[in-house]
Amino acid sequence: MTNSTEHSSLRPDGKPLLGVFVAGSGTDVGKTVCTGALLRELRQAGFAVQAVKPVQTGVLAAEIASSPLSDARVYGKALEGVESLVGLPAAAVLHCFGLPASPHLAAAKEGKRLDCQNLRKDILAHWNVVSAKAFLLEGAGGLHVPLNEDEDMLDLMSMLGLPVFLVGGNYLGGLNHILLSVEAILHRGLSLAGIALVPASDPAMGCPGVDVAGLLTDNAHILQKKLERLGCAIPLVEISRVEKLDQAGWEKLACQLRPAAKRIASNWPTAGQESSEQLSEEESLVQRDRSSVWHPYASATNFPPLNAVKRTFSNRIVLADGKELVDGMSSWWAAIHGYNHPRLLDALHAQAGRMPHVMFGGLTHEPAVALAEKLLDIVPEGLERVFFADSGSVAVEVALKMALQYQQSRGETQRTRFLTPRRGYHGDTIGAMSVCDPVTGMHSLFSAMLPEQLFMERPSCRFDQPFDPACLNDARQILAMHGKEIAAVILEPIVQGAGGMWFYHPEYLRGLAQLCREADTLLIFDEIATGFGRTGKMFAAEWADVRPDILCCGKALTGGMLTLSATICSGHVASGICQDGGVFMHGPTFMANALACAVARASLDVLASGDWQQQVNSLESALREGLAPCQNLPGVADVRVLGAIGVVEMLEPVNTHSLQKFFVKQGVWLRPFNRLIYLMPPYVTPKEDMLRLCTAIEGALRQGAHLS
Repeated sequence: MTNSTEHSSLRPDGKPLLGVFVAGSGTDVGKTVCTGALLRELRQAGFAVQAVKPVQTGVLAAEIASSPLSDARVYGKALEGVESLVGLPAAAVLHCFGLPASPHLAAAKEGKRLDCQNLRKDILAHWNVVSAKAFLLEGAGGLHVPLNEDEDMLDLMSMLGLPVFLVGGNYLGGLNHILLSVEAILHRGLSLAGIALVPASDPAMGCPGVDVAGLLTDNAHILQKKLERLGCAIPLVEISRVEKLDQAGWEKLACQLRPAAKRIASNWPTAGQESSEQLSEEESLVQRDRSSVWHPYASATNFPPLNAVKRTFSNRIVLADGKELVDGMSSWWAAIHGYNHPRLLDALHAQAGRMPHVMFGGLTHEPAVALAEKLLDIVPEGLERVFFADSGSVAVEVALKMALQYQQSRGETQRTRFLTPRRGYHGDTIGAMSVCDPVTGMHSLFSAMLPEQLFMERPSCRFDQPFDPACLNDARQILAMHGKEIAAVILEPIVQGAGGMWFYHPEYLRGLAQLCREADTLLIFDEIATGFGRTGKMFAAEWADVRPDILCCGKALTGGMLTLSATICSGHVASGICQDGGVFMHGPTFMANALACAVARASLDVLASGDWQQQVNSLESALREGLAPCQNLPGVADVRVLGAIGVVEMLEPVNTHSLQKFFVKQGVWLRPFNRLIYLMPPYVTPKEDMLRLCTAIEGALRQGAHLS
């Protein structure tokens, strides 16, 4: 089995990564000196901390201990006169490059490339082998100093999730840089541990006549007021200039930073409580949850197992106790780009500053129009109108109402029913439930209140087998008998999702589309689970080159960040509904929410600018290879893979609670249901994590975790 602590923020002894990230509002503002002074103060207070420099530039590796440009050398001098700790050096440097430049350029000069994932792994690997209670991690330059073409220091800070101690230059114009840095840190969901204001050697910045004393005092006053407005009750320390950094100078700085050091250390558990406090935080949240919250498909009295989540990044979910889980579910198939994608976050923040929401009745806005245009560019040709809704279920409701109103508008008032395959799933609202499988679905309790629809055999022709035209016989027969009653046929193209993760042949869709044309009924594709690349095509309809009359999409539309869906119809359907002055009778309060539309547009831009097809192809290969060993295990009925979907179907229903606990112990997040253990990972999932997910499933089946 894969080691569940690999690349985790938990050490083998169960201690999560603790510490603070020391960042600067710019270059040469005093980060290294403040890090050294904090190190001295914390060591003198009895904390076994170590200063760690993830990337040092301008110094050769062989000169780390001697070069005057080496930050590690400064950390060592900061501890002069302080009792040393056996086995714990003052500092560690993880990467060293000779060129005095940004980490990106310095690494490139030596033919290397830095990235946040690997830097984070190096930090955690170091955490696993030292006896430090906490780290003082010092960045390089300001927050947005590049690590590579796509990532910067703030991205690394976000992945680590540690509190940030900000060092800002106190000089003419320095307040602007500090406040921009504070805003960027808070927008990433990071907490501030404190701020140090360090005066420059020339606070007037060469401008004669500046009242330097007044400037420094006013900067501190304004910054304090700004922090109060933001609700940041943190230490703001004004550092004085020290003429000589000898033992006395370091002690003076350490005393000045004492309030910040106390604040930083207050979040670290005391001896003997290293694991219990984090655990109690999780237990407290779960207890509060169970007294007030009701979870999906769960009892409100016989509580399901819960894991409290603290944060996310990339393809990882970080629990309250520090344990990391490789996400194999994309948050119910939606987070295709992984979590906290910077372009999506930037779109969210930018739109929030302009206009979070405005009613869509009688008004419009750029995010909605731009998103609609983008959607029409990528959906099957012939779809012309976009109607925005709140969720996938509501998108299906809208599609059903569109079909009914279309038929009413052309005088086909008897067409009030829908035809759909068995084993389908379309959502949890009334109309959507009515077209879900009435027997094997989740909604049999509500059958008395649901409209009675028509059900045909599910497509029996496997995606990976030759097509058998006989699989359309039932659809043909029902349409022949009841065609005049049917407003539309609705189904999930190629993949039946929650109804069984069944992959069927594209030729079935072509044949069904022809039958719908002959019966003069509409065809609705529910692409909520399959849209935006999940099957290896942008939309699953492309496998059959079939254009529906109405298409529903959702889930991955916003990259899993906000709830939004869309129902997209042909011009023929739209004009049919609106003839003779008709209007479509639907209008959600939060229709076309500006925040969601802006994020969705950014998500589609990420798809357009990236190589999602190669990502999905790689995931498909990894799934085929990784799940193949499950094929011959006892109790396995089938193993199938399509695009970024992998399924292990069992002969009998699995014990979901037992499996969930097993998977969490293995450091992965999977949520099986009924007889299915399946994977729908984010497209950004690396190969080693795919192996870890597949290995966890194989291990669960071999150990019988699905039975207990």
